[in-house]
Amino acid sequence: MYEDVDRCVRAVRSKDARFDGWFFTAVVTTGIYCRPSCPVVPPKVTNMRFYPSAAAAQQAGYRACKRCRPDATPGSPLWNERADLVARAMRLIADGVVDRDGVPGLAASLGYSVRQVQRQLHAEVGAGPLALARAQRAQTARLLIETSSLPMGDVAFAAGFASVRAFNDTVREVFALSPSELRSRAARGAPGGAGTVVVRLPFRTPLCPDNLFGHLVATAVPGVEEWRDGAYRRTLRLPHGHGIVALRPRARYVECRLTLSDLRDLSTAIARSRRLLDLDADPVAVDEVLGQDPALAAAVASAPGRRVPRTVDSVEFAVRAVLGQQVSTAAARTHAARLVRAHGEQVSDPHGGLTHLFPGAPELTEIDPESLALPGSRRRTVAALAGALAEGELDLGAGADWAAARARLAELPGVGPWTVETIAMRALGDPDAFVPGDLGVRSAARELGLPSTPAALTRHAAAWRPWRAYAVQYLWATGDHSINRLPA
Repeated sequence: MYEDVDRCVRAVRSKDARFDGWFFTAVVTTGIYCRPSCPVVPPKVTNMRFYPSAAAAQQAGYRACKRCRPDATPGSPLWNERADLVARAMRLIADGVVDRDGVPGLAASLGYSVRQVQRQLHAEVGAGPLALARAQRAQTARLLIETSSLPMGDVAFAAGFASVRAFNDTVREVFALSPSELRSRAARGAPGGAGTVVVRLPFRTPLCPDNLFGHLVATAVPGVEEWRDGAYRRTLRLPHGHGIVALRPRARYVECRLTLSDLRDLSTAIARSRRLLDLDADPVAVDEVLGQDPALAAAVASAPGRRVPRTVDSVEFAVRAVLGQQVSTAAARTHAARLVRAHGEQVSDPHGGLTHLFPGAPELTEIDPESLALPGSRRRTVAALAGALAEGELDLGAGADWAAARARLAELPGVGPWTVETIAMRALGDPDAFVPGDLGVRSAARELGLPSTPAALTRHAAAWRPWRAYAVQYLWATGDHSINRLPA
C-alpha cells in the first residue's frame, strides 16, 4: 500500500487509524516517522515519504515520533493473511528467531538461502532481517524501560542487545532520547513485580471480545488456562524459560500482564499473545466481504470485529485438536487435563491457579500410548502426531508452509479434514481455513438458510474467501454456547 501515494496521503490527512501498521509516514523536514493517525498537523505532501515498515523508516535515517509512538501500532495484517516467503519470515522474526538463531537460522527455517530471504524482504518490506530484528529489539527495550524498574544493563540484555553501548546507541537513534530520558518521561504505575511487565496490546477496531475470550475460556485446560478477575490467564512455554500471561480486554486495547522466568522472552511472549488473540487482523476488510452475504449480514452488523481465537503453542493445539475429535468440549478438556497432570512440567503461580505447562513434543514422544485413556485409534494418532512433530517431519510453527503442513497432517493415521482445517485455522493461522463438516457450522448453516451439506456449503462459501475462518466464528455465534460469551 505504501507505494500508492494518493491513498496514503488521504489516510494521513484523515488520521485514519485503520491504516496504522499498514505503512509509516516520514517527514523530510523534521526527520521523524509517524503512524497514519498521528494527531499532529499533517505536513505538506512534498515533505512526506512512505515506508512499509518501521525498520525501513529507521534505516532511512528517521526517528520515531514521540507523540504517536509508531512502534506501538498493530502489526500489518498482511503477515498473518499470507503464507509466502515474506509473510513466513515476518512471523518468524516477530517470534524472535533472528535474535536466537541469526539470519542463517531464519533462512534454514524457511528452506531458502540467506541471500534469497534478504532480497525478498528488502523488496517488499524495505529492510533486511537484521534491521527488522533491530527495530523489534528497540520496541522491547522501550517497553522494559517504561514499564519496569530494571537496571538499564538488565534491560539491554533482556531486549536482546549484544552490549550496553549498542542498546544506548539504538535507543537514541530510534527515539531521539537516551534510555534514562525515556524512563523519566514515562508515566508508569508501580512495577508488576520481579520479572513482570504490563503492556497494552493495540488492535484495529472494532473488536468483539465475546467469542474471542469466550472460546478460550470454554475450552481451557485446567492447570494450563483459567479465567480469573476478568482476565484470561495461561502458562507459556518460551525459548529461554516459561511464563504466565494474563490478558484482559479493554475498550481500546488488551491489557497484557506477563510474568517471565527470563525477560529475554518478552518480545516473543508479546508476539504470541497478539497471535493468540488475532490482534493484527483487519476487521473492516473481513466484515466488508462477509457482510455482503445476506445470510451473514445481520450477524456481522450485530457484533462486528470477531476474531479467530488462535494459540500460543502450535504443538499443544494440534494435540488438543486430536484429543477433541468426536467428543464434547467437556470431554476434550478432561482428556487434556489428564495428559497435563501426568506429563506436564509443573510451574508456580502465586497469583492464581495455574500449575503446569502443556507437554512439548519431546515429552509427548516418551509417553506410552497404552497409558492414555483414549480409544486405540486415538492413541495411535497422538503417537504419530507427536513423533512427526518431534522429528521435524511436521512444522506447525510461525514460519510453517501452510500447504505442506496440511499435506503432512493428512498423511497421519486418524487425521481427517476436520482436524486438518481446525489446526490450520488456529495453529497455523490461515484466515481461509474452513470446517464445513463441523456440527456447529452445519447447524448454523441450516438455521440461516444456507446449504448444510459440506460440499454445498463449501461451494457457497467461495464468496467468503479469503476470510472463511472468520465466517466460521460468525456461524458458531448463532448457537447458544459458552464459547460465544465472556465469562461472568
